[in-house]
Amino acid sequence: MKLITFQPAPNIERLGILCNQLVFDLAVMRSSVKSDAAFTLPYLPSDILSFLRLGEAAMHDALLLEGMSGDMKHIGIPEHDVQLLSPVPHPTSMRDGYAFRQHVEAARRNRGLEMIPEFDEIPIFYFTNHQAVFGPGPITVRPMHLEQLDFELEVAIVIGKKGIDIPASKADEFIAGFMVMNDWSARAMQMHEMKLNLGPAKGKDFATTLGPWLVTKDELASKKIDTPHGATYDMQMTCTLNGERVSLGNVKDMSWTFAQIIERASYGVTLHPGDVIGSGTCGTGCFLELNGSKVFDPPLWVKEGDTVVCTIDSLGALSNTIEVQR
Repeated sequence: MKLITFQPAPNIERLGILCNQLVFDLAVMRSSVKSDAAFTLPYLPSDILSFLRLGEAAMHDALLLEGMSGDMKHIGIPEHDVQLLSPVPHPTSMRDGYAFRQHVEAARRNRGLEMIPEFDEIPIFYFTNHQAVFGPGPITVRPMHLEQLDFELEVAIVIGKKGIDIPASKADEFIAGFMVMNDWSARAMQMHEMKLNLGPAKGKDFATTLGPWLVTKDELASKKIDTPHGATYDMQMTCTLNGERVSLGNVKDMSWTFAQIIERASYGVTLHPGDVIGSGTCGTGCFLELNGSKVFDPPLWVKEGDTVVCTIDSLGALSNTIEVQR
């Protein structure tokens, strides 16, 4: 199932599902069904956070409605007629991991550093700005962000139920779904501030894009790979700049699973429905790595007017074009 948040009118956000290129408002679908016999809940909410807090009951009813979508085409809206927002436009928190060894090794090698042994000891993450989240479409930045503006190709999960001290063996049960993530980075600002051994902060806090939809686990069963440390998924990851491919990776190349990251993140801390956790950048998944490896010489950075499309197999394509506010 593909859960979306869309904007039918300015300043209005609605929760929906995407079926056969049609957008369905979940609350409208639920109210259109006269028989309640098969449903768990009498209603469905119009926002993703309220939906996730209702847990398995809401997921159950949404899947029932997805199966009825063929008989409800009259209330469906063509996908191209709506503005898609981030599937989770207001995350309760947002963490970003560091799970791809290839990216970490290359980034350190390009700085003349050996691979850090602590990478294999703990699945590290940092908190980023959950109030600067956007979906597909234009992204407006300030002039200082254009000083070595970079994309970061990632996969993200959304937590679907509350939990604390979650063991990795149980952690996959807490994942509501997966989506594409682009962790935009102003590298000049980031490198300047991190000389003080704190951050990143201003180099990261201006924009993260998520989308185009949240794909629930049932739709990814054929991609799932079970490991002793939790599930991973065989899903190719690519990024293009103005139509030219610059990145190629795979979700299954994560050295730490999301289950392990959840175990670490939830140690002594409660995770909540609507928390977003990113994987970190995949190998070749940003210009900082590619430029340092001399893939692009002279270095290549994202400029005003550029379109960056991050795509993950089965999760869709997240397209953003850079605009500048001066």
